[in-house]
Amino acid sequence: MQPEAGEILKRINSPSDLKGLNEENLLQLCDELRAFIIDCVSLNPGHFGASLGVVELTVALHFVFNTPFDKIVWDVGHQAYAHKILTGRRDVFYKNRTYKGLSGFPKMKESPYDAFGVGHSSTSISAALGMAIASKLNKEKRHHIAVIGDGSMTGGMAFEALNNAGVAQADLLVILNDNGIAIDKSVGALKEYLTDISTSRTYNKLKDEVWKMLGNVGGTRAIIQKLDNAIKSSILKQSNLFEAMNFRYFGPVDGHDVIRLSKLLEDIRNIPGPKLLHCITKKGKGFEVAEKEQTKYHAPGYFNKDTGEISVSPCQKLKPPKFQDVFGHTLVELAEMNDKIVGVTPAMLSGCSLNIFQEKFPKRTFDVGIAEQHAVTFSAGMATLGYLPYCNIYSTFMQRAYDQIIHDVALQKLNVVLCLDRGGIVGEDGATHHGAFDIAYLRCVPNLIVASPLNEVELRNMLYTAQYKSLGPISIRYPRGNGYKMKWQRPFELVEIGKAVRITEGNDLAVLSFGPVGNNVFEAFKLLRYDNISFTHYDMRFAKPLDEEVLHYVFKTFNKVITVEDGVITGGFGSAILEFMNDNNYSSKVLRLGIPDRFIEQGKVSELHAECGFDTEGIVKTIKTIIKQ
Repeated sequence: MQPEAGEILKRINSPSDLKGLNEENLLQLCDELRAFIIDCVSLNPGHFGASLGVVELTVALHFVFNTPFDKIVWDVGHQAYAHKILTGRRDVFYKNRTYKGLSGFPKMKESPYDAFGVGHSSTSISAALGMAIASKLNKEKRHHIAVIGDGSMTGGMAFEALNNAGVAQADLLVILNDNGIAIDKSVGALKEYLTDISTSRTYNKLKDEVWKMLGNVGGTRAIIQKLDNAIKSSILKQSNLFEAMNFRYFGPVDGHDVIRLSKLLEDIRNIPGPKLLHCITKKGKGFEVAEKEQTKYHAPGYFNKDTGEISVSPCQKLKPPKFQDVFGHTLVELAEMNDKIVGVTPAMLSGCSLNIFQEKFPKRTFDVGIAEQHAVTFSAGMATLGYLPYCNIYSTFMQRAYDQIIHDVALQKLNVVLCLDRGGIVGEDGATHHGAFDIAYLRCVPNLIVASPLNEVELRNMLYTAQYKSLGPISIRYPRGNGYKMKWQRPFELVEIGKAVRITEGNDLAVLSFGPVGNNVFEAFKLLRYDNISFTHYDMRFAKPLDEEVLHYVFKTFNKVITVEDGVITGGFGSAILEFMNDNNYSSKVLRLGIPDRFIEQGKVSELHAECGFDTEGIVKTIKTIIKQ
């Protein structure tokens, strides 16, 4: 269903249509744009609070700058819904995050207005700086804007880019969208520093005077020099962090005043060199419950646009707990038995359910901000002194800490438990968020155990087993979403490392699965019985070390073998099986099912599993085909 746009918004087909609007029109457009986002996201779930918080900023940017010639890079990209609606995608926005529809993030091949693909955080300043340098080399007079918010400034890459930009002599405008929150509340010294600046009465009085002068006087450069001197002499009796990195600093300003923002952007856009505009915004702005419960309404699912009540169907209430919640509750139980267990996450407390652990053990919970590399090495440091960190990072974000896994954890064989949430296809977040690569990129690392449970009970027991110090580092990956209606809160049992479990027995072929996708294999077994087809199915549980005893049996017994994994088949679990077969001179026919060698876009998990061919129906079809051959 396509929501109806307001009177002004329905006339905006590109940013050029903004140019003739007056102040009253701009204010009305912001109201209509916010209402349109609320209408769309209430009916078609997506990221909510972040985009509501940048409506005025988005309108001001497209009103002042000449996009797409001028480049805007969003960081993180889930705050770009208003940008998408204003740049020609209003009438298809109701298909946002759906199969074959719009991506939930800016995407270069989707629109020329999307200057850079931005699904992961802290990339905008680096990308925009690269564009600015390229424009300078081309002798092009473009403007380059990096809009960074939702906690992304805590990422190390953002500071690397600031450091480079300060001496690169390129025209770059960084807009810090300071809303004090990522998914959970922002943490760390930078958050405290920005709060100090934002709440300083002396500072804000000085800034208000300067902004009024900017609005009335043409001698901008002289005013900015006066501003420089004032900053260095009076603000909090300390150097401004951004000024110290050679950025001209402006702000803090009200990020919800579209008229003032537009005038400020007009005034500062032609000041040469690196500049930073500090905007104070509220996540969820304009939707009362989203303003009050910002974490809950980061991505709330279906909700009533009039009351804000989040819809929970009777079917959803009957669903088993999510894998992430099984992780959270299990870690609490383990920590009650082992006082050396600590929890670590990079700004994903509620996303990975470590908030369950935090409620019970606040002093043993460490949210380090959006900083995956730091999270892994921080965990390694704790492990050197006898603590056992359960470092929980989404699979797609663990890619950012690959060097730290190798150099700081595995090389030193430290007891760190890498808990990879969102392993495999994750659904509507699309290509930037699928946990597609971890099996392939981890199984080649020495000293590292690579495990994945079939269900909630196996997850619970793997987490229990991981605390034994002799194991060294271990990776445990599990999917997004709910489990399989099991009584999972059972007494703990040790899992034998590198040992597979036989699920079914049959004569036609062997199927080897890794992780929860094995449940699709089991469903296929039940369906194929009606065709008098049976197969032996092993839940391998470990991609490293492999159960060589089982594999010798399989290749001696069956000349047809299928591997199934919810990960890339290039270098993944199936490749490990092929390597074993080759190294041991077996010659069975092996067919690998998994994510093909291309990026998979957004859609429901079931739709994407079917596209990749390892849903239950796809497995049935493959088995029938290989038997006929």
